Amino acid sequence: MKRVLLFLATNIAVILVLTIVLRILGVDRILDESGIDLDMTKLLIFAAVFGFGGSFISLAMSKWTAKRLTGARVIDKPGNDVEAWLVNTVKRQATAAGIGMPEVAVYDSPDVNAFATGMRRDRALVAVSSGLLRAMQRNEVEGVLGHEISHVANGDMVTLTLIQGVVNTFVIFFSRVAGHFVDRVVFKTERGHGPAFIITTILAQVVFGILASLIVMWFSRQREFRADAGSAAIEGRDKMIAALRRLQKTVDHPHLPDQVAAFGISGAPKSGLRKLFMTHPPLEERIVALEKGA
Repeated sequence: MKRVLLFLATNIAVILVLTIVLRILGVDRILDESGIDLDMTKLLIFAAVFGFGGSFISLAMSKWTAKRLTGARVIDKPGNDVEAWLVNTVKRQATAAGIGMPEVAVYDSPDVNAFATGMRRDRALVAVSSGLLRAMQRNEVEGVLGHEISHVANGDMVTLTLIQGVVNTFVIFFSRVAGHFVDRVVFKTERGHGPAFIITTILAQVVFGILASLIVMWFSRQREFRADAGSAAIEGRDKMIAALRRLQKTVDHPHLPDQVAAFGISGAPKSGLRKLFMTHPPLEERIVALEKGA
């Protein structure tokens, strides 16, 4: 329930902020002054504000949101040898990757997983689950941490946000163009918009959104290969391969919240056409890519 309430509150806050921005910009309607034709400039601004605005606000809040959704505890002062080793490992890897020291956190979960998030490369968050620390040997954990540090060093959070913002903008723009076309041509609405506009826009947004997600998911999978290679460069290929092989034995369905699931070390396996919507490539493919030196 806490996660649901936090999710709703965050999204309501984002919508309110973006609505205020649109009002300030004078883009509170997408029809021209006659109320007949679409004002394409205003529609594009409207789509871009919601498309990019929502993505970047979510990114700006990602560390705060991730901590509260997972209950992650930031290690300010290590309380034991494991925490001290964890912080020192991240510090060493961050130096090797040329980024600032991230916050290091542990969250209580039986899942064997870890994630990195944050808007800035020099002020990121790297978190690991208690389940991962119990299930993996230290050399395997080092491979996982190197993977997450590579995500940060590669700027994957910002790049994925930009791509998501672009596809969101096009989905919002073209779904409303489709809605306007159907409302005018099929249902012959002469002024303003009728129910057909709303219904068609919603349906078009769902269809375009599904198609656009294929692009986002493809990039997300390519990003995982690069992060694996980055970890291999920092810690050695054997450690990353060992970590992935351990994940093969322990991961069935990771339960990271949706807001940070794409930045976990592993995603839920899928088959058939559903593989096109995977945020992570199959573990075996990642192992083969590392073995080939890709």
